[in-house]
Amino acid sequence: SIADAAGMSVVQEFVGHGIGKVFHAAPAVLHHRNWRPGSMAVGQTFTIEPILTLGGRKVCTWPDGWTVVTADGSLTAQFEHTLLVTADGVEVLTRVAASQAAQQQQVARD
Repeated sequence: SIADAAGMSVVQEFVGHGIGKVFHAAPAVLHHRNWRPGSMAVGQTFTIEPILTLGGRKVCTWPDGWTVVTADGSLTAQFEHTLLVTADGVEVLTRVAASQAAQQQQVARD
């Protein structure tokens, strides 16, 4: 609904994932509206990593087998967070403190 409100699409071919003994573990975490049942348990760690696009959600893979672009050539942005399910809710493990973010921005400017 956030993407819809901003006039964006969500690429559906890529998902977040669980993190455990194997980095890309179950469950697959969908980033688009769906009605698939599922739940998370205390202690599970997973990623959310949606790809938002200013155009349509369809994608094409280049011949290198790695590069993916939107079929309509629209601009996209992808980000990722790793989360831990706790007894009190969810902890964002990749959250950067405001002071650390400001320091990183200053280093990038210098």
